[in-house]
This record gives sequence, C-alpha cells and structure tokens, in this order.
Amino acid sequence: MSVDQQHTVTFQPGDIVCEGVPHEANLLRVALLEGVHINASCGGTGGCGKCKVSMDSGDFEGGRSAKLSDEDFEAGLRLACRVKVMGDLTVTIPEESRMGDAVALTHERRPGPGRVLTAQDLEQLVEGWSVAPVVRKYLLELTAPDAANNINDLDRLKLGLKSQHKLEEVSVDFEVIKDLPSALREQDWSVTATVVETSRGPKVIQVTPGDLTSDDYSIALDIGTTSIYAQLLDLNSGRTLAEASDYNGQISYGEDVITRIVHARKPGGRKRLREAVVATINGVIGKVLEKTGIDSCQVSHMVAAGNTTMTHLLTGVDPAYIRVDPYVPAAAFLPPVRADSLGIDACGHVHLYTFPCIASYVGGDIVSGIVGSGVFQTEKVTLYIDIGTNGEVVVGNSEWLVATSCSAGPAFEGGGIKHGMRATRGAIEAVQVEPSTGEPHILTIGGRKALGICGSGIIDAVAELLEAGILEQNGKFNGEAESEWLRRDQDGRWEYVLVRDEFTASGVQDIVITEPDIDNLMRAKGAIFAGISTLLDSVGMEMDAVEQVYVAGGFGKYLQLDRAAAIGLFPEMDAERFTFVGNGSLLGARLVSFSRDMLAAAENVARMMTNIELSDNQRFMDEYMAALFFPHTNMKWFPRMEKILGKLK
Repeated sequence: MSVDQQHTVTFQPGDIVCEGVPHEANLLRVALLEGVHINASCGGTGGCGKCKVSMDSGDFEGGRSAKLSDEDFEAGLRLACRVKVMGDLTVTIPEESRMGDAVALTHERRPGPGRVLTAQDLEQLVEGWSVAPVVRKYLLELTAPDAANNINDLDRLKLGLKSQHKLEEVSVDFEVIKDLPSALREQDWSVTATVVETSRGPKVIQVTPGDLTSDDYSIALDIGTTSIYAQLLDLNSGRTLAEASDYNGQISYGEDVITRIVHARKPGGRKRLREAVVATINGVIGKVLEKTGIDSCQVSHMVAAGNTTMTHLLTGVDPAYIRVDPYVPAAAFLPPVRADSLGIDACGHVHLYTFPCIASYVGGDIVSGIVGSGVFQTEKVTLYIDIGTNGEVVVGNSEWLVATSCSAGPAFEGGGIKHGMRATRGAIEAVQVEPSTGEPHILTIGGRKALGICGSGIIDAVAELLEAGILEQNGKFNGEAESEWLRRDQDGRWEYVLVRDEFTASGVQDIVITEPDIDNLMRAKGAIFAGISTLLDSVGMEMDAVEQVYVAGGFGKYLQLDRAAAIGLFPEMDAERFTFVGNGSLLGARLVSFSRDMLAAAENVARMMTNIELSDNQRFMDEYMAALFFPHTNMKWFPRMEKILGKLK
C-alpha cells in the first residue's frame, strides 16, 4: 500500500470522523491533533498506559505494551500511542481513557489545521522549472594528440565541450589548467568537466579523470539566526538524499542579530562570528555526507539562504551599518564565493551562492521563501509569514511584493523558554489540558520521552491554559485555579508542570512552563501580528482582502491553526486559506540548487520587492502594544476566542 494513501478514522462515542489521516499515522497523534481527548500523561511513550482504546474495526498495527494486561489485549484494547493506522478504523474511547468531562460526546471539532504539504507538493508550488542546475558535469571523450593534431591541452578541452556538448565561448579557471595535462591522460582522454554558468558564459571549474557525471551533488543551506539546516541533493535525480540541523553557533555571542552586529564591531569579532557559523555549517554538512557516504569533492556547489545579517557574517562582510539609521547593508547582491575561502569544508572548485537581500532586515531567506512557495507566480493576493527569530512578512502576488521584518525573538524555535528546544525528537509538539483538573496530556515528536518543548508545543500549551482558565489574558497564571499542576517554584513564582520527572528523558526534573516563558511567547506573537497588520495597512488592505496565507518556519508542519489563533499569532480565518510550507528558506535554496532558472527568478524577486521599515514606524509600535495580550486587546479578529473566554468570566 502506498505511504501516500489516506484513511478515515472514526472515534466513538460521538461518531467523530477524521478524514485524510496519513498511512501509518500514530493513532494518539491523530486524536490529539483533531481535538479528540484521550489521556496521555507520558507524551505517547507507552509509559503511563492511560490511552487505552477499543479497536472496533479496521486495519492497524501495534498497540501492545507492558502496561496493557493480557485480559485487556484479548478484549480488543490497545494503547493509542502504540497503534499505527493502516486503513479505515473505528475506535471507541473507554470512559477510563477519557479526559474527565471532555469526552468525545461533547467534542467540539477544531477548525481545520490548514493545508500541510508533502515534499512532492512543495516542489509543485512553483511552475515551469526542471532539474538544470547552474553547475553541471559533462563527460568528454577526447582524442589523444598526434603529429597531425597537436593542439594544446586547453584548446582540446574547449573544442571537446563545443563539439560534444555545444558549449560556446568557454573560459577555464586557472586552477584547472595547473593539473590539466595529467587529468586528461590518466583515463586515456576520458574526463568529466564541471562547468558553471556565469554572466560571461560557461566556465570550467574542475576536470577529473573518468566518468563522474553520476556523482553530481549540491548542498542547500538555511542559515537562520537560531538554527541552521542542510540538505544534500542529487542533481541528476532531483532527490533530497539527507538532511541535518543544529543550533547556530553564533548564539554564544547573542540570540538576536543586533547583539551579533555589536559583537562584530569588537576587535576580532567579525572573524569569531564567521568561524562560529562556519563551524555549525561544517557540522551539518558532515552529517549529511556521513549519512550517504558521499565525498565532499563530489559536491558541485552550495546554495545558502539567510537574513541580511547572517549573509554578511557568513561571507565576512561588515554588517555594522545594518543597525544604524538609515539601515543600509553593504550589498544586496553578493557574487558567488569559493566555499573553502570562508572555511567551509569543500573542495576548491565549489562555490557558495547566496540569495540577494532586500534591506537590512529583509534578507535572502525571505526571497528564498517567496521563490520556493511560488508566491511570485500567483495572481492571488498572498500573505507569506516566516515565523522565525526575525519574523519576516510579505504580501503581494506576481505583479507586486511588499515585505517587512518584525523581530520576534527565538521563542518559536525554543529560545528564551526554560525547557525550550528545536522541533526534533523528544520535543513536546502538542498539548491538551483537561479543563476540570488542569492535567496536561502531551505528544512528543517521535514518541520519545520528553526532552523539552518546541514552538508548536508552547503555543498549544498557552492556548489550552487560556481556555482552561489557568492562564489570564495578560499572560499571568490564575493563582485561584484549582489544579495540582499549577504550583509555585522555590522562589515563590508560579509555574505549570507539563511533564512529571518520571516521564521525562532526564528522569530527574519536571518540564514546566513559567511566566517568563509566556511573556517571551507573547512578545514574539505580538511582533508577528503587529507586522502583519502594519504591512497590510501600508498597502491599504485589511485581513479579509488576503486570498491565501503561506506559513513558513521550522515548526510549520506541527503548528495547529486554531491554537495559533487562540494566542493571537494569526487572526481567525478560514483554514482553507492557510498552507504550511515548513522551512520556506530551505525550500527555495533547494529549488535554486536544482535550477538555474530559479536562480534567475530569485534575482527578479529581489528587484521587485519593496521593503517597509518598521524600526521607527509608530503604527507598528501601536499595533505591537495592542497585541501584548492573549489573543489581542481588539477581539474583532478573534470571535471564537472571545466567546470561549467570555464563558470563563
């Protein structure tokens, strides 16, 4: 059966039908993400044994656990956290597995989660491209010189490229010429020439003996302020072979770009920052190469997308005036640079391509996202939101694009959160809170014991705590709420326990949410919402004029739309308008790695995009202050939450 096949799961009591469930989906995850309440104190690791369900009919696998007695197993009970959905299912939730009064019978179906795209869907967002990278390998079968044909080796190479591959006016890198004689003769005049398309025509950057055309790879990089992602790509098949990520090593010098720009002004600061980010890049590149067994010299080129400051610091360009009025970067378009000259572990012929930057705080990562999502090709008025440390927002279509940046901080990527982490295995990604007791029920990525909480998890938790009356709209805990999960720490400050120590990966420390965590999230979501409002106002539009919304970010595929609206990150809009593209910056970098046409498209997008500066924008400051409330001080765009919160008063 195809892994792309989707199934229907029906939960009883209540006859709740969940359609479009992926093949082999985890049953507990399906329930929680659909708002069907099942006990799950341990986060889906099988440790608590509370998520028992009766498998009435249909195809499934798993469900056995040491926490499940033989009698229960024979009676058809399984642990939902251990069940894979293999076909259409009907499942009954026993009373013992229900979350108090929040049973399926009283289930209020959540708004849809928005459209979440598969890898295949993502590459179909953009039309009219094919795998034709800016760097290609060409096999040449040349004839050996003799008395009648004794032209020099370099001209013989050029003639071969012209006659066999129709490449005209070819230039050759001087480093290639140094070892050209031995390279041509080692395999009896059979060589592979690596050629890059430049503004002046094709240029040979490497010649190797034999046929190496099948070994043609590139690396796509997303250079984020908080995290760095890498993908290894096969330039022949158009496939992604491996990926890896890590925190940006520059975090040691500051969590935001301003702090890093300040550090870059110190003696040796710029060098330290470049070395820190390069060390992280080398680490993630090493991981993807190790996973596949591919040698670094088989990589033909690299493409990196990052914000303006990250692009400057990676390439060693002075970023000093990015933060000084009138906020001018050193350059918008940087030429390709030899990767090894920056300290990146790569062979000498490999060049790094960076995306053009629009302004000081609207960089190549947002250009990459607009290219990767196909916004530059659509006629629909589209809102593109990249939820990361810098929080970039774009509105427009194929005819016009307006962009801005609203520094959100690292909370969405786990930064500034006591037990925060990136969206990797062991991170709490979904939370439900039982209204009557305040008990949390969680899901972790990969079904592992909880290590911490990622962006989608903290959004879920805050939304649930709001709706349960445990958290006030001002971001402070309600000390009068009766729940054993709400307590004071040793310093007398309120905190909420998400996971008891016995169910955590450490086994010795509870995972909690604190008021400073919530304050950081409030500021982050406030900046994003204020940026959206201000940008739309600048072009004379309101929210309802937006025809579609693309949401990008490291946690985009985990984010629940109604939870995001509950805290005021987005307005309450029809779910059908939303599409989650995941890491948009990396998506665009991948497309540009595959296609020189997409490289040209990125340059065109940068030229047509207009920046709106928010650093001295009074409208933005007013919108930001209004957004420092859950979900917002103006409930116009939050009728559902207004109704829910009104019942708590």
